[in-house]
Amino acid sequence: MTKSFLRTMTTVGIGACMPMLLVFGQDPVAPQAQKKERPKRAPRTGVSDPAVKKEMASITPATVFPVPGTPDWQVITDEAVWVSNAPKNTIHRLDPKTNEVTATIEVGKRPCSGLAAGFGSIWVPVCGDRPNVENGVKPSLARVDIKTNAVVASLPLAAVNSEGGLIASPDAVWMLTDPKGILSRIDPKTNKVTAEIEVAPGSVSCVYGEGAIWVSSPEKSVLTRVDPKTNKATDTIAVGPGPRFLTVGAGAVWTLNQGDGTLSRVDMKTRKLVTNIDLGIPGTGGELAFGDGHVWATVAQVPITKIDPETNKVVKQWMGAGGDSLRIGHGSLWLSNLSQGNVWRIDLKTM
Repeated sequence: MTKSFLRTMTTVGIGACMPMLLVFGQDPVAPQAQKKERPKRAPRTGVSDPAVKKEMASITPATVFPVPGTPDWQVITDEAVWVSNAPKNTIHRLDPKTNEVTATIEVGKRPCSGLAAGFGSIWVPVCGDRPNVENGVKPSLARVDIKTNAVVASLPLAAVNSEGGLIASPDAVWMLTDPKGILSRIDPKTNKVTAEIEVAPGSVSCVYGEGAIWVSSPEKSVLTRVDPKTNKATDTIAVGPGPRFLTVGAGAVWTLNQGDGTLSRVDMKTRKLVTNIDLGIPGTGGELAFGDGHVWATVAQVPITKIDPETNKVVKQWMGAGGDSLRIGHGSLWLSNLSQGNVWRIDLKTM
């Protein structure tokens, strides 16, 4: 989850332009400033094989959950699906048994940078006010009790980037907290940082797999492996350009590379890059998930891409409106349609 087309649009400044003034008998006054052009997003054409392409209109969701705002990051627990909603300062609890939104929880201003589940809690990075806002709300990490749907702690920790992610391992919560490359280890018993681990500069997101924490750095285009037993980085692996979002499955760590729209596969045992798979989805935003024996990717304009880890190939890709975050669980694919204000539940048997 993040990351999103809407957040990208709001970060682009527009220069003020002074109108041209004509004075009789004089030359026109030159404009004081030129209007800045918004950076063009690389085209998302998807994969080149037309046989795997489908239209989003061909999908009939089993349930559509209304989530007014911009439903985004997700995490799945045994009894619920949780979705963040930045402009509403909330997360929402979706019940897969009743197909209803059963709780809306205020967590602080602008939840961002992923969701994590562990230790009876949902962990929610809160970005607070934009930088340079005087007396603004400071960033934090909210802890929500799964049983009571209440915020039980607010840690004075800031996620390093609104487009990142955090993870819970069996004995800790992990989040990137410094753009210089610091991975913070948080003890869920005390809600305190117990270690700060140096990783690649510009690291933003992390996942847990094969007893290690794996960290992505879009700035350096690398994946860093961290040993939680020693709290030290053990390996740095070059992957595709601009890796940001991560998932784990089929013995591998997978990175969604925003620089060229590829998917990198890194073997967790050998700690080496296996291959880069072209998805045709470059640019900001998006997310990855693993489930039902496949890797799943989402970005705006190409909401769902399904990759087979046995062949390292895209087997299906849906084009059209929607997407930006997804998860697999409870026999379904859960798709956050950020710009449409809803979450789709899609039966995996239809995918």
